Amino acid sequence: MTITAAAASDAVDPAPSSPSLSGLDWVNFFLAGMQAGFGPFVAVLLADAKWTQQDIGFVLSAGGLAGLLSQLPGGELLDVSRSKRFLVALGATMVAVSALMMALWPILPVVFTAAVVQGLTGSVLGPAIAAVSLGLVGHAALAERLGRNQRFASVGALTVTALMGAIGYFFSYRAIFFVSAALVLPLLAAVGRVRSADIHYGRSCGQPGHHASTPPPRARRMSLFRNYGLVTFAVCLFLFQFANASVLPLATEQLAYRNGTHASLIISALIILPQIVVALSAPWVGQEAQNRGRRPLLLIGFAALSLRALLFAAITDPPLLICVQVLDGVSGSVLGVLTALVIADLTNDTGRFNLAQGFVGMISGIGALLSNTFFGLIVGNFGSMIGFISIAAVAFSAVLVAWLLMPETKPSNGKSRSRRSA
Repeated sequence: MTITAAAASDAVDPAPSSPSLSGLDWVNFFLAGMQAGFGPFVAVLLADAKWTQQDIGFVLSAGGLAGLLSQLPGGELLDVSRSKRFLVALGATMVAVSALMMALWPILPVVFTAAVVQGLTGSVLGPAIAAVSLGLVGHAALAERLGRNQRFASVGALTVTALMGAIGYFFSYRAIFFVSAALVLPLLAAVGRVRSADIHYGRSCGQPGHHASTPPPRARRMSLFRNYGLVTFAVCLFLFQFANASVLPLATEQLAYRNGTHASLIISALIILPQIVVALSAPWVGQEAQNRGRRPLLLIGFAALSLRALLFAAITDPPLLICVQVLDGVSGSVLGVLTALVIADLTNDTGRFNLAQGFVGMISGIGALLSNTFFGLIVGNFGSMIGFISIAAVAFSAVLVAWLLMPETKPSNGKSRSRRSA
C-alpha cells in the first residue's frame, strides 16, 4: 500500500478551483439539511396521520433495509461512473421526490415506495460526496477536506433541523417535507459550481495515476475481502455501530419514563449537542489524522463510545447526561472524518475505493440494524443498567480489535500535499 502514484499525480495536476471547493461545502450543507427531514420527522408525520406503530416501524425498516442493500451496487456504480456530480444531483432529486410523496400522499403504498427510494439513493450520497472530494483534492489533502465536509454537514443538519422544528410547530408536519424537498434547488446550484474538469476520474475511484479518458484499471472485487486492513476496519465499525445505534434511543426512552412531557427539551439537547461538537472539532480531526496518523484517533473515537455507555449506566441526572453526550460528538467527528479516509488509504491504486465504501457501509449498517433489537431485549429482561454495560462491553471490544489488529494506514509520505483542500 503506497501512494507513490498519488503523490506524483498530485504534483502534476492543477489545484481545484475555488468555486469547486466552495460548491462542495454547500453541497454538504444542503444535503445534510435535506436528509434531516427523514428519520424522526417521518415517524412524527405518520403518527400525526394516525398510523399505527407497527405500520410506522414497517416503513422505517423497509427504508433502512433498502439503504443497506444498495451499499454494494451503489459503490460499484460510483467506481464505474465518470460523472460523480450527476449521481449526487440525481440522488438528491430522488430524495426530494420522496419527501414530496410523503407530504402529499401519506398513505401506506406511497410512503412505503418513498421510503424505499430514499433509502436506495440516500445511502449512496455520502460515499458519492467522499468520491467527489477525493477526485477534487487528492489523497494527500483528503483528511482536511473530509474534516471540512463534516463541519458543513453538521452545521447544515443543525440549522435545518431547528428550522423544521419551528415549521412543524407553527404550521404542520407536512410542511417540513415540503421544505426538505425545496432544499434540492440550492443543492443543485451548489453541485453546478463543482466543475467536472476539477474532479480527477481515476483519483475519485482510488486509481490516482490514471489520466486517460477510459475507465481506470481495477483490482478484482474479491481482493477487497483479502485486504486484511479493510476487513479489520469493517469489523471495528460493525462493533461500533452495533453498540452505538442503541445508546440514544435507550437513553431517550428512559428519560421519557422518568420525566414525562418535560423530557422533550432534554432529548433535543442530547441530539443537538453532539452536532455542535462535530462542527467544531471535525476540521481538527482531519488535521490530526494527517499529522499524527489515523489509528490513535480511531482508538479515541471507539473508547469515547464505551465510556459514554458506562456513564449512561451510572447517571440519571439530566444535566449530567447532556454533558456525557459530548462524547457522542467525539465519536461522531472521528468516525465521520476517518471512515472514508481509512478506506482511501487501504484501497489506493486499486480502483475500488467506492466499492470498498459500499462494503464497509453494508457491514456497519448490519451492526446498526441488529443493535436496537438485541439491546432492547437485554434492557427488557435485565434493566437499563445492564443494557448500557453490555453496550459498553461491545464498544470496548471495538477498541481492542483496533488496538491489537488494526494497522496504521497513514501513508509514510502523507504530509506531502500540493493541492489545497479549503
